[in-house]
Amino acid sequence: MTDLRTSPVNDGELFSERARQYAHDKPLLGGLQVLEAGCGWGRGLDYGDRGHQVTGVDVDLPGLREHTRRREDLHAWHLGDLRTVPMPPRAYDVVYAPYVIERIAHAELVLDRLVASLKPGGLLLVRLRDRDTAFGFLDRTLPASVRGLLGHGRPDGSAPDQPLPPATVYEKVASRQGIRWYCMMRGLVIAEEYATRHSVTAAGAGSGLLDGLCRCVAGLTRGGLTAEHSEVAFVIRKPENRYARVI
Repeated sequence: MTDLRTSPVNDGELFSERARQYAHDKPLLGGLQVLEAGCGWGRGLDYGDRGHQVTGVDVDLPGLREHTRRREDLHAWHLGDLRTVPMPPRAYDVVYAPYVIERIAHAELVLDRLVASLKPGGLLLVRLRDRDTAFGFLDRTLPASVRGLLGHGRPDGSAPDQPLPPATVYEKVASRQGIRWYCMMRGLVIAEEYATRHSVTAAGAGSGLLDGLCRCVAGLTRGGLTAEHSEVAFVIRKPENRYARVI
C-alpha cells in the first residue's frame, strides 16, 4: 500500500534512517551498495555502523570534479553525461538523488537509468524542487542575478566553500505530480512523500522577501502555483516482482 504524507522533514535525516533501516532488514554480504547521484556538490547520508559502499555519479564540471575528489566517503565515482556514465543494472540497494532531477535535461531517461540500477526491492530516495509551485516558477523565470540575491543556490545548506550545483532545468517530471506519474507508469511504489518549504525559508531568512514573492505568485494564479511548499521528498520502492500490479 502506498502511504502518502505531507509534513515537514529533514531529508538528510529521513533518507539516512531509511537507508540504515534497509540495511538492518536485509543483512547484505559486502554491505549496503549505494549510488549517489549528484555527488559533486552535496553531502552524503549517515549510514551509522552499517557497512556500505558508495558510488557517486554527477555531471562533469570543474568545481564538481574537485569536490568529488575531496570526498572521503565515496568508494568510487564517475563524472560525465548522466545518460551514459556507468550505472550497472540491478547493482545497488539504495539510489540517493537529492536535488538532481530538476537540474538535468533528459530527466526521465536519467531516472530510468537510476531505477534500472536498483536491485528488486531497492529504494530510490529523491528530493527535488517542485516546478509546479510559486517558488519553482520564480526559480525558472527570474534572471540568474536576482535568484542569486534571493539565495537560491544551495538547497541543501552546504558551506559557501563548496561548489554550487548545476543550474535548474525543470523538465515536466521535476514536480510532485511528475514524480507521481512517473512512478505509476514504471510500476514503482511511493512509500513516503513529503512536501516542505525549506528553500523558501532558508533563502528568505531574515527578510521574508522570497516568501512574499511566492505568496504573490500564488495569489495571482489563484493557487495554481502553490506557495505552501517549494520542494518534495520521496521514498520510492522498486517492487521485488517486476510483474506485480501496483494499486
